[in-house]
Amino acid sequence: MKRSGPLLTLLAGLLVGLFMLSLNATTGEKPTSSYVKQSPSTKASPSTAPTRTTPPPSPTPSATPVPEGVYTGRTDDDSSAVAITVRDDKAIAYICDGHNIESWLQGDVKADGSLRLTGKGGASLDGRVEGSKEIRGTAHVGSGGHAFTIGKSKKSSGLYRANSTVAGARIEGGWIVLPDGEQVGILKRDGKPSPAPVIDPETGAVTVDGQRLTARPVTP
Repeated sequence: MKRSGPLLTLLAGLLVGLFMLSLNATTGEKPTSSYVKQSPSTKASPSTAPTRTTPPPSPTPSATPVPEGVYTGRTDDDSSAVAITVRDDKAIAYICDGHNIESWLQGDVKADGSLRLTGKGGASLDGRVEGSKEIRGTAHVGSGGHAFTIGKSKKSSGLYRANSTVAGARIEGGWIVLPDGEQVGILKRDGKPSPAPVIDPETGAVTVDGQRLTARPVTP
C-alpha cells in the first residue's frame, strides 16, 4: 500500500509557499517607514531696532539784503558828506568834506547786509544795513574815522561824477546831493582840489571855467 497522502500534503504546502513568494514579487510591496522628514522651521527674523532720526537743523534766519539804490547823508560829526550806491551786490561810496578831503571807495555787498569798501591811500568804509532804508557804519579817510547813518535818497538827491578836459586841464569832479538839496563836492584841476560848482541834479549840467559839462549819476 502506497503512502501518497503525506507526500501530497507536503507538495501542496510547497506550492502554496511558492505562490505567496511570487505574489509579493509581483506586487512590489515594501514596508513603509514611520519616519517623516520635517520641513525646517522658518527662522524668526531678528527684531529691527528703532531708527534714530536726527532732527533737521533750525532754519537760518534770513539776512536782510541791502536794497539797491543811492544812500546819502552826513557823518555824525557833521564834518563830511557820505554817499553809497548799491547795485547787483556791488557798492561805490564817496566821502567828501567839500574842501580838500575826499575819497572814492568800492567793494562787495555781502548776503548778510554788510559791506566793506576800500579806496586809495588806505581809505576804507565798513557799513551794515539797518532796517530797510538806512546804512550805518564808519568811514576812515586819512587819519580820521567818521561814523555815519545815511538814508536811501530820493530822486532829487544822489551821487554824481564828471571827468573831462577844460582848457588843457584834467577835470575830475565829485558831488553828493543831500536830501535837503545841499550839495557837497570837490573839483580837481590837474589834481588840485577846490570846492565844486553847483550842478543841476535833474540834468547833471555844470559849468567849469566857462565850459558846460555833464556830471553823471554814479553806479557800480
